[in-house]
Amino acid sequence: MIQGSIVALVTPMDQQGKIDNDSLQKLIEFHVQAGTDAIVAVGTTGESATLNEDEHCRVIASIVEFVDSRIPVIAGTGANSTTEAITLTKRAKQAGADACLLVTPYYNKPTQEGLFLHHKAIAEAVDIPQILYNVPGRTACDMLPETISRLAKIDRIVGVKEATGDLSRLSQIQELCDSDFALYSGDDATACEFCLQGGHGVITVTGNVAPHLMHEMVTAAISGNRETASAIDAKLAGLHQNLFIQSNPIPVKWAVAKMGLMDEGIRLPLTWLTEDCIEQVSHAMHQADVRIAI
Repeated sequence: MIQGSIVALVTPMDQQGKIDNDSLQKLIEFHVQAGTDAIVAVGTTGESATLNEDEHCRVIASIVEFVDSRIPVIAGTGANSTTEAITLTKRAKQAGADACLLVTPYYNKPTQEGLFLHHKAIAEAVDIPQILYNVPGRTACDMLPETISRLAKIDRIVGVKEATGDLSRLSQIQELCDSDFALYSGDDATACEFCLQGGHGVITVTGNVAPHLMHEMVTAAISGNRETASAIDAKLAGLHQNLFIQSNPIPVKWAVAKMGLMDEGIRLPLTWLTEDCIEQVSHAMHQADVRIAI
């Protein structure tokens, strides 16, 4: 089971929106050295919505190459089309990803039975560990604990990223699923408590900016050390909040650029962080002892 602080990696781009492989390699080295436990490639934070299929798959392949088996790589391969999700998942397996993360279909609002059949079809089509991803604030589709329980019984479906921020969901899923089903928080603000209550880790945006502290906090929380985990989480609280002051990944890409790790690149319809939000993000970085280099 993959555990710990799993960074939902930004996709570095130049100011024309072209993917920057040199900066991508730099980011990978930064995370490996900082103690990040695993990487999610081309998830929501990686701007999956604005990368075409070839770009999407090339970034996954590049991350697998740059990581070079030092930590696990989880490829974001979800789509609102089941056939597209199967294709992306097959290509991620071919690229050497360790697992795939599949967001619930967005916009088309499937029923719970539709969600079950969607993920079942992908699991039957591709022999790779698959993690469900429930984020109704993004998708307008909420995968209920009972549906997660049904899917957990299917071979190759090994865990869930629960991003509602509702900690009662954790206890419901724990009651319905076996203990070897991986439970990941998808909400940085509640991740500490999630792990203290038996979660196995967090797929984190904050980890892009403060990877060492996120690793230390999650490690302490998983081991049940509330005092240490809470103390570290208090330093990260500003990032948990202010990295979402505008739509993700706008603030986090600004922060990573200011750390000197990549250029100021993002794709429309997303735009660069506006001046009125810079002070809050800068203050949160300072609170977490993150140095602004640029």
